Amino acid sequence: SFTDPSVSMELLRAVLQPSINEEIRAVFNKYMKFFQTAAINVRDNVGEEVDPEQLIQETCRSCLEQAKLLFSDGKKVVPRLPHEQAVPKRARQMDEELSRRGSPIPKKRKGRPPGQSLLNDRGVSGMAAWKLKVSEPVKRDGPKWDPSRLTETTTFVLGSRANKALGMGGTRGRLYIKHPHLFKYAADPQDKHWLTEQQHMRAIGGKMAYLLIEEDIRDLAASEDYRDSGDLRLEELKPFIPPAWMTEKMQK
Repeated sequence: SFTDPSVSMELLRAVLQPSINEEIRAVFNKYMKFFQTAAINVRDNVGEEVDPEQLIQETCRSCLEQAKLLFSDGKKVVPRLPHEQAVPKRARQMDEELSRRGSPIPKKRKGRPPGQSLLNDRGVSGMAAWKLKVSEPVKRDGPKWDPSRLTETTTFVLGSRANKALGMGGTRGRLYIKHPHLFKYAADPQDKHWLTEQQHMRAIGGKMAYLLIEEDIRDLAASEDYRDSGDLRLEELKPFIPPAWMTEKMQK
């Protein structure tokens, strides 16, 4: 009953989209091992407040943006993300050349494909579920994200301290990847200034600083995954109560 061609195609796309999304997710999962390794290396080189999960999400979005070039009509130019403006000329030329060939990845040498290698080396059970958690966007809903939890007496801890307390001191971004649905708040410059003044953290420049609810971390510490670990260091939490104006921002 629709005479507009674009409406008809859009209806078809909406029906097929869930299946397409699942297949796209499967493709990303093949390469997630490389993203994870690179993001953790960046965190180790730049500083403890770098969020590997955020880097992985941004990289996946960038991949999707570049994939649009495969369906370019030759006239429209897909805008690049801001950080891609500084990509070396040679890298840009390779991107454009691969797009013209219609291939999203370079021709592979003989051997196991990345996905097969990953599955064989790490095993299908458990690893697949963890990779899905990484590639899924953080869902800011559910009981952990209920604003009513945040009151003037709610105590918070820094994400870096929570990682240490749970025995992840050497991989500080792992907490956010392993438990992506925990409430976390990215401190802005005003928040970081207060945190530094109150000696809850040292000045970290432009690096990320996350605030987590102390109760959530203590619940994790008491869970089956952590309670028998010899690496627990709950004395590292050093909880604090933020000022009312900061709590209001977190509620929003």
